[in-house]
Amino acid sequence: MRLAMIGLGRMGGNMSERLMKGGHQVVVYDRSADAIAHYVSLGATAANGPGEITAKLQAPRVVWIMVPAGKPVDDTIASLLPGLSKGDVIIDGGNSNFHDSMRRAAELQSKGINFVDSGTSGGIWGLENGYCLMIGASPEAFKLCEPIFKTLAPPDGYAHMGPPGSGHYVKMIHNGIEYGALQAYAEGYEILHASKEFKLDLHKIAAVWNHGSVVRSWLNELAELAFEKDADLADLRGYVEDSGEGRWTVQEAIDLNVPAPVITLSLLARLRSRQPDSFSAKVIAALRNEFGGHAVKKS
Repeated sequence: MRLAMIGLGRMGGNMSERLMKGGHQVVVYDRSADAIAHYVSLGATAANGPGEITAKLQAPRVVWIMVPAGKPVDDTIASLLPGLSKGDVIIDGGNSNFHDSMRRAAELQSKGINFVDSGTSGGIWGLENGYCLMIGASPEAFKLCEPIFKTLAPPDGYAHMGPPGSGHYVKMIHNGIEYGALQAYAEGYEILHASKEFKLDLHKIAAVWNHGSVVRSWLNELAELAFEKDADLADLRGYVEDSGEGRWTVQEAIDLNVPAPVITLSLLARLRSRQPDSFSAKVIAALRNEFGGHAVKKS
């Protein structure tokens, strides 16, 4: 199948390579000429802009977008529209807000163009292992694009979630769960690392947990790899970014009156990680000193 890929970062680039290895013809575009050149060397066809992208595809055209959520997605869609016609498909494989995906689908449907939202999980390992795809689409658009999904995903690793917007909704909750799971592993390993009774080998612990333990998982396999490289993670700063899905998951839980304390607290822990010295902790220390004469540490 012939399709275009816009955005050749860590995900889009590897996805393009996996598609080409699976026999698909891929037209690639990125703001980086070096990125385009790299994937052309692997067999892709280069495009120098949106107009050239659509010109190098045959109807029904399929364009997969892997750009940051928000305005970049809207801008990319707008740049493609002049070269698209009825029956063509735009797939957003990034981490867009599902409300935006529903809006985009409705706007494009009025022009006869199909919008597909594909929640995509797999990270930098997806090239080798495949990507888990959570797909929101009309039945017709899903069927048209299914050969692409089959190539990108491992066996049984993709599914049609429902209408446009549902794919990004499911991916949002997926990432919310990921927040909680990561926080649980982090807290457990920190306790082990802080032990005063024992000098524990975190790499060895992670390795044994990955064989038969109820907490074994791919995340813990990655922990095993990380501790093998640096048992104390001394070269890393404890700053944890978020790309939005955790916030959206917490907001959805509030809107639905669903208690989600683990996911909510894991999000708040990420915010705390960005403070080199917490002002709220300073306030607590000051108040304890004022009402009880408790010792404080000077900066």
